[in-house]
Amino acid sequence: MQIDLPTPLLAGLSPAQFMRKHWQKKPLLVRQAFANAAPPASLKELAALAARDDVESRLVTAFDGDWKLKQGPIARLPAMSKPGWTLLVQGLDQHLAEARALLDQFRFVPDARLDDLMLSVASDGGGVGPHFDSYDVFLIQLAGKRQWRIGAQRDAVLRDDVPLKIIANFKPEEEFVLEPGDMLYLPPGWAHDGTAVGGGCVTGSVGFRASTADALAAELLPRLFDEIDTAGKLYADPRQEASSEPGRVPPALLDFARRAVEAAVQRPQALERALGEALTEPKAKIWFEPGEPLPPGQGATLDRRSRMLYDTAHVFLNGESFRAGGRDAALMRRLADRRELTAAEVARLSPEARGLLDQWTEDGWLQPQTSQTP
Repeated sequence: MQIDLPTPLLAGLSPAQFMRKHWQKKPLLVRQAFANAAPPASLKELAALAARDDVESRLVTAFDGDWKLKQGPIARLPAMSKPGWTLLVQGLDQHLAEARALLDQFRFVPDARLDDLMLSVASDGGGVGPHFDSYDVFLIQLAGKRQWRIGAQRDAVLRDDVPLKIIANFKPEEEFVLEPGDMLYLPPGWAHDGTAVGGGCVTGSVGFRASTADALAAELLPRLFDEIDTAGKLYADPRQEASSEPGRVPPALLDFARRAVEAAVQRPQALERALGEALTEPKAKIWFEPGEPLPPGQGATLDRRSRMLYDTAHVFLNGESFRAGGRDAALMRRLADRRELTAAEVARLSPEARGLLDQWTEDGWLQPQTSQTP
């Protein structure tokens, strides 16, 4: 991706300019970011996806002001002629190639942060109420119209009488009506309320991952300890004296525990491996269809459900880490960046790295390339 070239996607800004001026700083309204905007699936197809138990979906209704939330699978949707309902289908990029292609337009943000594409289908007046997100979001109007009201609200109070996180004291500062092709970027914490104007409103939401420090530590620590060699590490206290305070934790045991944790974090490349594996772990309800080894003379493409990252010493794919160096590392990094390798590039891999591609294709993580990229 050419990060220094102006693009209609970002109102004439280059990705580099957008990241400096707007990312996590201020909203950006883009008229006709997508000149030929269209939903990646029909309402019938979305309804079929929402009815599956391997697809995350929700149905939000506000009939006569009574807010209700139903978690998927959703067996049946209300009629589009009935005002006040919204269907949310999460992770559409994992199920539809067209949705994955739409998500790929935003890969000027590191893949470690890029999460998924959610689609919202709403009848007239449908929405999820005024709320705020703890992550960045691009809101893309794909069909119909939606009115957005936004505000940099810092004193939000949530209602306690509804099953959604709806702001009770919403104070909008700006208002827009988005038509097909328009897009609105909002940084974390910006309060916003989107309401469908007429039926057949389809809005795409490109979201980003933003873990809290506590949540990230809770995910990384078990991975760090999984690899520890505990042989000979038994706690011993031959100098422990008789205690008149048996309920007190011995200081020596506390020191032993502290050294154990520090040793786990300080092992060479341990934190790097744990982070890369955690960031590429597939989401729940995602599984891959087994395939055959990569045919000779053919390129490879990452399956749309695969997550692949790299650092200076590893490549990470779907929760696993692999050491790589030299030409193999350069080609594997290219696979992560472009999500594909041509047949000529595959032919340059070492036998060991080529064997990895065969295994990944058998696992369904890679697919044989159907068309060659120049």
